Amino acid sequence: MSKMKYVEIPYVKKKVSRILYGTAIQPFLDGGDGMELLDAVYDMGVNTIDTGRVYGKAEQVIGKWMEERGMRDKVVILSKCAHPDIFGKKRVSEKEIRKDFAESSKYLRTDHIDIYLLHRDDPDVDAGEIVEIMNALHEEGKIGAFGASNWTHQRIAEANEYADRHHLIPFTVSSPNFGLAEQVRDPWGGGCVSISGPSNARAREWYRESGMPVIAYASLAHGLLSGKVKSNEPKNAGKILDEFAMKGYVCPENLERLRRCEEMAVKKNCTVSQIAMAWIFKQDLNTLAVVGTSKASRMQENIDAMHIKLTEEEAAYLDLR
Repeated sequence: MSKMKYVEIPYVKKKVSRILYGTAIQPFLDGGDGMELLDAVYDMGVNTIDTGRVYGKAEQVIGKWMEERGMRDKVVILSKCAHPDIFGKKRVSEKEIRKDFAESSKYLRTDHIDIYLLHRDDPDVDAGEIVEIMNALHEEGKIGAFGASNWTHQRIAEANEYADRHHLIPFTVSSPNFGLAEQVRDPWGGGCVSISGPSNARAREWYRESGMPVIAYASLAHGLLSGKVKSNEPKNAGKILDEFAMKGYVCPENLERLRRCEEMAVKKNCTVSQIAMAWIFKQDLNTLAVVGTSKASRMQENIDAMHIKLTEEEAAYLDLR
């Protein structure tokens, strides 16, 4: 079994595992018993847990686990705030951010969140105003590092230029969609941002130049590249994948990427998902990946995938280049 790899992120006291355990899945969403799953992935070296205020009862499950197992000082918690409400109303304001933090803090049973991300953007709010809010939370000891999920690189750059001019802490982490499959439509709405695919080359170049950690969500295209779907049986995809995967990722180009993953998996004697994960870590970005799985054995496969070697030619072939 391969070992986990770690990275340092400014303002986070512990090293962060390159693979984060994503909890926007069952049993976490419904508040089921996820204790043994959390135990298992931690024992594999996954010390960073990705959650969010809108992930059902996931924060409650994590909080209970940390308290009962005495894990708070051993793990890195990433949570998210300021997601639009159920009516689509934007909530990027100090009042809503602080409200979300208070609720997350209660459910997670901790007064400090290691990495705190704005779950969506509101371009009508000045980036500098948001930087001031997040700096205040950091100064109060409530959060460590902060950044954004589903913000464009231009808005992050704008925020960090403000931080630089005013001698404040900048955004130090970003969580867009990133993976081998292209996100062809917004799966969940509210402004999902992807840096995958040919049209987002400039965004990837910005991340390459800045070195900002990219915490990739839906890194296996929300299940399309998990190995459950077969490229030669596209009509069965809708029986296996949920509506979000179907909307965001199922298209002819991504099915061809899946076919090439299947082909290379045979060649390298590994799984389809391992090839897709290996591709992510082959890219010259400071990449981490969120992986949500209800089977601990699948997490070990993802860890092992970080050690699978792909050549430049193989990586280009998988990406239809």
